[in-house]
Amino acid sequence: MTWTRLKELAETPLSGLTQPTRSDWIFALRTVSAGLIALLAAYALKLDHPQWAMMTVFIVAQPVAGMVLAKGFYRLLGTLAGGLAAVGITSLFGTNPWLLVTVLALWIGVCTLVSSLLRNPEAYGAALAGYTAMIISLPALGQPHVVVELAIARCAEIVFGIVCAGVTSRLILPRLAADAIISRLKRSILDLAEYASGAFSGGDPASLAALQRKLITDAQTLAEMRTYARLEAPSFATRAHPVRRTIGQLLWALSAARALHSHRRPKNAALIPMRRDLKNFVGELAATPGALDDTAPWVARLDAIAAKAREMPDLPKDRAPDGSGPNNNGEDKVGTITRLTIAGDFAEALKQVMRGLEALRLPVSRKSSERSQPALVVHRDYQAAWRNAVRAALATFLVAIFWLTTKWSEAAGTVILVAVVSSLFASRPDPVQSAWGFFTGTLIALPFAFLVGQVALPALPGFGWFTLFVVPILVPAALGMANPRHVGVATAFAINFLAFLSPHQRMIYDPGPFLAGSASILVGILIAIGVFLVVLPADPWVTVERISQAMREDLARLCLHERIPRRSAFESLAYDRINQLMPQVQQTGRRGDPMLGGSIAAVTVGLEVLRLRQAQLNSAIPHETVESIGNFLRGLARELLFRRPGEPQTATVAVARQYAASIAQRSDRLEMLQIAASLRIIAAAMEDYPDFFAKARA
Repeated sequence: MTWTRLKELAETPLSGLTQPTRSDWIFALRTVSAGLIALLAAYALKLDHPQWAMMTVFIVAQPVAGMVLAKGFYRLLGTLAGGLAAVGITSLFGTNPWLLVTVLALWIGVCTLVSSLLRNPEAYGAALAGYTAMIISLPALGQPHVVVELAIARCAEIVFGIVCAGVTSRLILPRLAADAIISRLKRSILDLAEYASGAFSGGDPASLAALQRKLITDAQTLAEMRTYARLEAPSFATRAHPVRRTIGQLLWALSAARALHSHRRPKNAALIPMRRDLKNFVGELAATPGALDDTAPWVARLDAIAAKAREMPDLPKDRAPDGSGPNNNGEDKVGTITRLTIAGDFAEALKQVMRGLEALRLPVSRKSSERSQPALVVHRDYQAAWRNAVRAALATFLVAIFWLTTKWSEAAGTVILVAVVSSLFASRPDPVQSAWGFFTGTLIALPFAFLVGQVALPALPGFGWFTLFVVPILVPAALGMANPRHVGVATAFAINFLAFLSPHQRMIYDPGPFLAGSASILVGILIAIGVFLVVLPADPWVTVERISQAMREDLARLCLHERIPRRSAFESLAYDRINQLMPQVQQTGRRGDPMLGGSIAAVTVGLEVLRLRQAQLNSAIPHETVESIGNFLRGLARELLFRRPGEPQTATVAVARQYAASIAQRSDRLEMLQIAASLRIIAAAMEDYPDFFAKARA
């Protein structure tokens, strides 16, 4: 998950995409003020590179206080790790330039590998550890005795920036992650109601697809915001369980709504009132201002709907297609129970999401007695991580070789920027676009830095004049950082404006080094972009197929594993995989839409597999039915693991429908019909997305 997406937690309304809101102005003024305080403190302590203190404030600046603390904490860890690595590497290899740059390139590769396997802000800290070692070690080339001094200076400058950013974000009109979680969850519930309302009434497919993507994004954002809220207030840890549980239930409700939309027929007497109740409910919820200020009446209504869906309906005697006599295959009976089951699932899931919202509002009075949940399971793409590591190490090494061969002093800046960009943006869904945004912001910053640093400040020195010149430039930049559409370019502008400006207490007119250093930075970014394009270029469709294969393997394990997994563990893994799949799918255009839809359907399949596994443990279920379930699950696992796209489906879907019809023919007991419904739901999902539930071609 990128920091750009998390910026949306500032709760900027849609109109805020063009007009800054009050929250945007608070964020901008707070950030600029913290930066000036950090710079003033660095001046007072006569640090060698005071700009790093101010730059750090803009690097870690986030709209939510917990996000600042998290990014600042991992920036500090990454800086310390990079400083220690720089001291060790330079002490051992500093007298041999060729060996030094080789080891540094390998270190950057290792850190990029680790960063690609982690998530923000941990990933940011790992990447930072790599290029921090380069930033410290290169100036110490040939004089390893100064590396400790350089490492201490950089750490001190960054600590000042982190402290200033963290204190101001927490004390000056703070926006807290705990409040943001509640606001985001309320918005997600309303989005879910809007999605369901459109799904139940045949809404616009494009709008439904956009809402589906937004809900998936919000689910992952809620998970990550738990960490930030706990950093703000350790007491929030006792409420982390409701957040953890609610995330899975949000995805469960989305999956059920999708299934109801895909299978709207038949309109029989048992289904019509249930669909009408659900449609009226979500329509009222989405249209009522302040609906979630009190969830109790909504929860009560959902409880009644879910209970009604679980009741045994009055099923008419099935008739043959020609109306001449009984239809012994039980299809209509099973179809009715199937749709009622999905409707009940949607009502139950939405009810639990609302209860999760209410739990977050309750004051924390004692330690939660609920059993702690396992850590969120994440998808780790090892192939992509190794590719990113090789690219970063190779690019850094080749540019460093050029620097050593040509002895061009300004090329050291190029080496550093190649290391920074090729490592920092390596794990982004579209690293070229991210790096190009960084280049754009850097290029725009250049003339502003020249006018202020080379023209204005040498003529009018002093901190007062500095403040007068930079505040009108940095405040609009910070407003752009608060806008999710412009955060990348705006952040690059602010950081590189300060890097080009290099503010010291005494500024002098010296355009030669300024232009040479600026050129080396821009060239470094362009080289890194070229590396992303040429060296082991990433194919998003390959990543899509790899994640889809992982989801099919998850389902196969649900079918075959001796121990029945916990439902919450499967939901956690499923929504994490979907979250990783979504940005890759968006790069593949319409070709990827069935894969995203199939991933949502996979949640439905997994939950139904768990229902069948639980039914096998029910002593009231006949032994032959238990055996039939086992045979079906083994066949389903084979289908998921071995069938390839374009190949005809095996008998799994036909067997599921046959078993369902046979069960309905033999028994009218509700628990038996629910087994038949689970089989039908699995068959329908696999028929809807046949290529998703097939093994990718090698």
